[in-house]
Amino acid sequence: MTDHVIEFGEWSIPEGEIEERFDTPGGPGGQHANKTETAVTIRFDITASSLPRPVQQRLVLELGPVVEAYASDTRSQWRNREIARQRLTERLETALVEAKPRKKTKAPKAAKERRLADKKAQSEKKKARQRPDRD
Repeated sequence: MTDHVIEFGEWSIPEGEIEERFDTPGGPGGQHANKTETAVTIRFDITASSLPRPVQQRLVLELGPVVEAYASDTRSQWRNREIARQRLTERLETALVEAKPRKKTKAPKAAKERRLADKKAQSEKKKARQRPDRD
């Protein structure tokens, strides 16, 4: 088994580059929520990682130099840890997807004509509301 924790795309992040913090989740839940540290925050410093420089630059551009993922969904620290890792993976994968460039399109001729006809009709409607001229 490898020591890689998070895999996204063709890259993976080693265990040593992930910082985990465990806290009490807060909110309702009584003694269990107040005494057990089940909430998980995972922190990943992109600039100090072993990822290739172009990948680092793209991630920093999209997410900033440090990425965090938080989970306090369940009462299990282990499960929250898995959820936080999954959220971090999703954020990294989403940041690496490049948006397709938008293709400029022209409005169809019929749409332009319809818009102008609607404008003309509105203008006529408002003219009909005015008082007639008294010459």
